[in-house]
Amino acid sequence: MEKTVEKGGTKIQLTEKINWVAGDEIAIASTSYNGREADRKRIKSIDRTDPNKPIITLDAPLEFRHYAEDYKPSPTENPNDFISMRAEVGVLSRNVVYRGDPSDSLKDEYGAAIFMHSPGDDSLTFRAADVEFRNVG
Repeated sequence: MEKTVEKGGTKIQLTEKINWVAGDEIAIASTSYNGREADRKRIKSIDRTDPNKPIITLDAPLEFRHYAEDYKPSPTENPNDFISMRAEVGVLSRNVVYRGDPSDSLKDEYGAAIFMHSPGDDSLTFRAADVEFRNVG
């Protein structure tokens, strides 16, 4: 996200181009200490006046505040010393394609791996649905 949006906001501005459309479902990650403060909304409309920073209008107000700023430590000698702290936004209503590098995966007979880790007690269960795997080995 480009700018912080307060609880109750209905518009978010992104920091890069997207190919999303009205009706897509999105998730906005938590930026608080409580990881459960994520929002799940549908896109009502998209203003692409600046295609590199589209503005999404949501179908309902946000339930949580989502932070988006550059943190600059002080004092600093280098103006490029900063940490970009912004809520991630992802589309949920499309299928996922997990792929290896198409230029060499077939030749090298590998391409990608997914690792899942339990907290050490072998309690992990991984399920994948609506996922396409391409060039993965």
